[in-house]
Amino acid sequence: QVQLVESGGGLVQTGGSLRLSCKVSETTFRNYTMAWFRQAPGKEREFVTAISSFGNTLYTDSVKGRFTISRDDNKATVYLQMNSLKPEDTAVYYCARGRPGSSRFENEYGSWGQGTQVTVSS
Repeated sequence: QVQLVESGGGLVQTGGSLRLSCKVSETTFRNYTMAWFRQAPGKEREFVTAISSFGNTLYTDSVKGRFTISRDDNKATVYLQMNSLKPEDTAVYYCARGRPGSSRFENEYGSWGQGTQVTVSS
């Protein structure tokens, strides 16, 4: 099965920035929708953002204007640039791969990474 490996998580102070990366071990990367989800302690997994094979993007309201998703098809990698981080952004962040048409629902994504921890201190 295809593997997704996240990196770039860490500990930052409120207002800081991080860039997450997700490398996909699959040669048809450009045909898939890629997404980021997150799960905070004691909460359910939450949709964050997605980018289609055409470059169309979708963001949850709480990160609009602060987070940016992008993809590099030649490197089979999706990125999440996170700026102006807040304590409520603290979570394990997961990247996921889905077929074209996938949006903000977990069951639309068949492949998931292991997750990377993002912690924002107040």
